[in-house]
Amino acid sequence: MFKFLLIVAGLVVLGVLVGGCGEEGEGGGNETVIMGDPAAGERLFQTTCFACHGVDAAGLPGQGKDLTTSVFTRGLSDEAFVEFVKVGRKVTDPLNTTGQDMPPYGGNPALSEQDLYDIVAYIRTLEK
Repeated sequence: MFKFLLIVAGLVVLGVLVGGCGEEGEGGGNETVIMGDPAAGERLFQTTCFACHGVDAAGLPGQGKDLTTSVFTRGLSDEAFVEFVKVGRKVTDPLNTTGQDMPPYGGNPALSEQDLYDIVAYIRTLEK
């Protein structure tokens, strides 16, 4: 009986950690939280994002911004960061300070939404 209670208690805790036991979020409905995998994100970053942001994400002159110290990206939720990467930033955007386009999906339209969350999770590990 004790083992059964431990298993049930473990499942309840797991349910709270993973999905809030079906409780409604602030948006009024059940919300799905997508978690990023930093290890997968690093591999993806090193095959796409590095071209402008450098292998260490510290940016390249005249190309991509330093993502390790970016006040802009640090101020975004993971969801908003992913949405930003999906759209990118045109050179004509008044907030563009590089003089270069940030292409949608970092120039790699093959990236999935999960891939973007993985990349964001990796970038979060580099923030100073």
